[in-house]
Amino acid sequence: MTDSTKEATKAPITLTDGAVRALKGIIAEKSISGEYGLRVGVKGGGCSGFSYELGFDLQKENDQVFETNGIKVFMQKAHAIYLLGMEIDWEEGLNNRGFSFNNPNASETCGCGTSFSA
Repeated sequence: MTDSTKEATKAPITLTDGAVRALKGIIAEKSISGEYGLRVGVKGGGCSGFSYELGFDLQKENDQVFETNGIKVFMQKAHAIYLLGMEIDWEEGLNNRGFSFNNPNASETCGCGTSFSA
């Protein structure tokens, strides 16, 4: 087994069943082709220092590629330190609807849950 194959099988994040259902619904609704994957990452900004990136994108040169629950995921290798062990969920409630991030690396999060500090 090559290093890149090992990398592709070890997922640093998890997607809950609810998140997978929501993502597969988006893929079907928007007719997103199989060459795209779910990009998970971080960027500077937000009220706590970093904010999450989540969207469909083409693979880039420095991406780590893995599959979780049938969803192809792309993540820049440098982002793994901030995202390792993170769980992405889908919430469908009266007060909140959308993706939520349960990140064990976050030392502080904002009230809306979309930014964090590490």
